[in-house]
Amino acid sequence: MRKQLLVAGLTGLLMTGSAIPLPPGIINKKKQKKISGQINPQQDKAAQWADSVFQSLTPAERIAQLIVIRAHSNLGQDHINAVVKDIQENKVGGVIFFQGGPVRQANLTNYYQSISKVPLLVSIDGEWGLGMRLDSVISLPRNMMIGATRDTALAYDAGRIIGEQCRRLGIHIDFAPDMDVNNNPNNPVINDRSFGENKYQVARLGVATIKGMQSVGVMACAKHFPGHGDTNVDSHFDLPSINKTRNALDSLELYPFREAIAAGVGSVMVGHLYIPAIDKKANTPTSISYNAVTKLLKDEMGFDGLVVTDALEMKGIAKFYSKGQESAQSLLAGNDLMILPSTAAGSVTAIQKAIRKGQISQEEVDARVKKVLRAKYNLGLWKPQQIDLNHLAEDLNVQTDSLRRRIAQSAITLVKNEKDLIPFSPAMTQQKLAVIAVGADVNNEFIQSVKAYKPGTDAFIFTARQSVDQIAPIVSRIQRDYKAVIISVHNFSRRPANNFGLSLAQRLIVRQLQTEMPSATVVFGNPYALQHWCDAPVMVAAYEDDSTTQRVAADLLFGKLGPKGKLPVSVCPAYPAGTGITYEVNQYTVLPEAAPALVGMNEQTLLRIDGLAADMITRGAAPGCQVLAMKDGKVVYNRCFGHYEYNRQEPVSPRSIYDLASVTKVCATTISIMRLYDEGKVSLDATLGDYLPFVQGTDKARLKIRDVLLHQAGLVPFIPFYKETLYPGGEPDTLLYHDTQDSAWSVRVADDMYMDRRFEDTIWKRILDSKVTPHQGYVYSDLDFLFLGRVVEQVTGKKLNDYVRETFYKPLGLATTGFLPRERFPVALLVPTEHEHFFRMQLLRGDVHDPGAAMLGGVAGHAGLYSNAHDLGILMQMLLNNGYFNGNQYFKPETVKLFTAYNSNISRRGLGFDKPEKDNSSRRESYPAKYPSGATFGHTGFTGTCVWADPASNIVFIFLSNRVYPNGGANTKISALNTRGKMFDVLYESLNI
Repeated sequence: MRKQLLVAGLTGLLMTGSAIPLPPGIINKKKQKKISGQINPQQDKAAQWADSVFQSLTPAERIAQLIVIRAHSNLGQDHINAVVKDIQENKVGGVIFFQGGPVRQANLTNYYQSISKVPLLVSIDGEWGLGMRLDSVISLPRNMMIGATRDTALAYDAGRIIGEQCRRLGIHIDFAPDMDVNNNPNNPVINDRSFGENKYQVARLGVATIKGMQSVGVMACAKHFPGHGDTNVDSHFDLPSINKTRNALDSLELYPFREAIAAGVGSVMVGHLYIPAIDKKANTPTSISYNAVTKLLKDEMGFDGLVVTDALEMKGIAKFYSKGQESAQSLLAGNDLMILPSTAAGSVTAIQKAIRKGQISQEEVDARVKKVLRAKYNLGLWKPQQIDLNHLAEDLNVQTDSLRRRIAQSAITLVKNEKDLIPFSPAMTQQKLAVIAVGADVNNEFIQSVKAYKPGTDAFIFTARQSVDQIAPIVSRIQRDYKAVIISVHNFSRRPANNFGLSLAQRLIVRQLQTEMPSATVVFGNPYALQHWCDAPVMVAAYEDDSTTQRVAADLLFGKLGPKGKLPVSVCPAYPAGTGITYEVNQYTVLPEAAPALVGMNEQTLLRIDGLAADMITRGAAPGCQVLAMKDGKVVYNRCFGHYEYNRQEPVSPRSIYDLASVTKVCATTISIMRLYDEGKVSLDATLGDYLPFVQGTDKARLKIRDVLLHQAGLVPFIPFYKETLYPGGEPDTLLYHDTQDSAWSVRVADDMYMDRRFEDTIWKRILDSKVTPHQGYVYSDLDFLFLGRVVEQVTGKKLNDYVRETFYKPLGLATTGFLPRERFPVALLVPTEHEHFFRMQLLRGDVHDPGAAMLGGVAGHAGLYSNAHDLGILMQMLLNNGYFNGNQYFKPETVKLFTAYNSNISRRGLGFDKPEKDNSSRRESYPAKYPSGATFGHTGFTGTCVWADPASNIVFIFLSNRVYPNGGANTKISALNTRGKMFDVLYESLNI
């Protein structure tokens, strides 16, 4: 059950109580009609409510339930007054929102609902999410980019997220997705709103989007029936004609709509199209054609959901009908909802006149009204419709960035790659490289990302305002001074008219650079624009022009990401739909390798690590592992052993990504504190209270940063937060956890398990209430680094995961290191940890093993980081180099030396870093191994991981395993065998001294 939330005045939470019933058509029709021989009780309740509301309305008010009017939140009081008049006087059934802002729209929705006799059906035309219409909301990619992925899981997630946005903003129906097959590249109105030109892909991806949207109780709408993809006229301005035979329509345009109907789409929008094969009557758009709406859509194709018109104010119909006649004609054709008629009052009058003239029966009109009222019930309109304004914009944007990144990673298409220029090889990146942004006005994210990969790259900008005369000096300089050029094209029109708005100068400078020197061209926007450069040696379709897509495109160019996308439409004769070069990227390699002998190590001795790994697996200490060793900055050992699980089905590979557990403390939180210390933004002698306002007034406020880093601040070791969220029998509290994600239950802790985000406040209250024991000495504590993670966020104004990615991982070229791996990688690359039986009751794979970190959303100062061994080798080598790597200085050398040295009189700890015991040589059980020097620094992780670097011997040792699989911390064999320590010692034993 969904936890009931308090409703406070006009700002109560939207749609509280149990989950909203699914819209009509979502349930399997055979199951929908009867359950155990009885009428479906849900449908019976809907009918009862509809009948009750129907009886409360006058005949005119009943007809008005079929009318949906325009609403904006950015047009001022006169517009609002007009909407209020239609709601109060004409009793319209719904509103469709257009441009404005989310908070303004929420306020208006709350007000409009409060003055409406019958709850309003609130709709929007948000094909790529609410950002299509509203400021402050991040847009998802258009359908054509999703079409390039060919991935129904991504399409489903896009639909689900759009649906969750709609529910959060009190919207019941989104007029999306577009099911048109765009097989006309000059289509001025559909174009990249379509999933592509392949009817099967359009159907697959459209159905997935519909299912995602309707899974959260928001009605989807397949449009523009019977198919608007093969037109060269915009129905907003005139009536397009499609002169195809009925057989041709059946084989192409109608196919996606049949699939959508079979999948249970809740509504279908009929377009304004003149199609003689369906209806030969002159000036008869399909939207008002009885043949199209009733005979074809409803009778022949069997659609029994809501049939809605496209906007009746569009010239495709408005040039023939006005003053409400367009609504009457639409109703006569068989539509249920009339969208944006010229007049609401006139529409009611015109329909009443049609009834009196016998053009349509009263019974038929009443049936349509009750059909709409039943849909309202099923969409939850029988409940209070107040929207909570708190954190509204934040809630609407909470999932968009991660999905945009996933879509970009799967969609960006390498169309052509002469001489295998992409990805840029290490040899090429040593040459002088230029990047020119054509159509940009300033240095954008793409330029910055290229510079991050290739420091010293020079950037040029050629704006849309520059002339042909300005081409020659720029081209001449680039040819003279650089070995290759990256050309990016930006800010062009998404519509094909006038060459997509690309000036002659823009087209020429791109073509000249492509012809005269090694180049890679990335087109950020509508892929049809690639038709201008069909002869380019290297061509990349990037589909969108946002910062996320720009970053991912740079990842592809420099080999961090392999291309996966395929063109959803034909762009050149040689590059039809389905074109796309794909390959896997093993690693973005910046670590040089060398034979052990070249750095003074004995290769045969190093091979003893193989035996230690085999022994570990045989004894059940861990099912597999990655081991990487470096000497003098060169990889001398890099091998994988075993499998993800003991069933031996998935072998460990260099691309496998492990949960690092407490290695997070040094490879995320500590290095962040070091950087802030470097910049003078954090002082080691300051207190938590100096940086964290929420600890002021507690006994945590006086704790010094230095002591917190050293684990000697007096904090308790850990708090099992999850225990108080369990029922006495051990199952998770269903008031705190849901199996689906929404704006309130938004914290993913595992598959099908989302926590009420407000419990995060409870976690921090428990931390603040925990006891501080002054002078207790060294006590290793997760709480220390939970606080330090918050310090990083407070000082930088960024989430910890974003800060470390932008500051360290991305500039270092780390392909795998980061938090929230399920948002960045397929699950197949993520090594499972525990089959947990005490909290989440499932196999954990890509969800952080530490329960506390999971309850904090997977990002915490003490746990949550994932990586493979290669990337950790880069990070540790950078620290071993006193903060320098690949031409960049990440820390002052003295900062690295300070933090990695012994810093306590009562423990072995450095500042954040773990170190060998000070009397290691005299101990019976040495830590982390017998031979590392006292200068060594690093950390171990509970899941079976460790990272170590020894400046004295210039050695790096990385070991990653999932020793907690399958039964958690009870398996301590890896420590009993001392596998990690023995492997580390082998590195020293191999030295030819």
